[in-house]
Amino acid sequence: MKIGEIVWRIKEELDKKDSLREDALQITREIVRLSGDSIKAMHRGELKVARERLIKAKELVSILKEKLKDHPDLYYVGHVQTANQEFTEAILLYHYLTDRNFPDHKELGIPPQDYILGVGDFIGELRRYFLINLMQGRIEKAEEAYKFMEDVYEELMTLEYPKGLVNIRQKQDQARYILERTLEDLTRAKLNMRLEEKLEEVIDARENCKNSGKT
Repeated sequence: MKIGEIVWRIKEELDKKDSLREDALQITREIVRLSGDSIKAMHRGELKVARERLIKAKELVSILKEKLKDHPDLYYVGHVQTANQEFTEAILLYHYLTDRNFPDHKELGIPPQDYILGVGDFIGELRRYFLINLMQGRIEKAEEAYKFMEDVYEELMTLEYPKGLVNIRQKQDQARYILERTLEDLTRAKLNMRLEEKLEEVIDARENCKNSGKT
């Protein structure tokens, strides 16, 4: 076979692969958008809207996997992994807020590496949920979220793999930092709450003394 024919055939294959890559990029962007929208809806308490977005995202995750099934070099790359992680993060948050019955990577149809990195990101969204509850004065709910963050973090720390397989160390470091900040916020909030309670007790005691003196 002439070198020109070989190059032409390779060009045809690469043209198809490039077109497929562009299609995959569009799909991954939409998965990321839908996942992000669902998370925003969840933090607003709009669980129905969040569920609708997640259903659409899951369909696209399946379409993406099918489209790239014969092209692992395109499937196991950055933008696809990012989309899978974002989807995992959103799904986990949804199930935390609803039934605490979390689907695994096989149910979602994504690689285990992408799923576990999404678990790392999930801790960050739990902190956001924690802060929302803290700002609204729901200390018990905030503390419950913190304790769950601890549980997830402990599970995440059982994993130890080389970066070439899954870059879990970075997620572990981020999770540790998030957990430390969250504990500080929780401790400060509980101390402030106790101080307010003590202050109210002092004020009530003074009012009672004044009232007693008048009678």
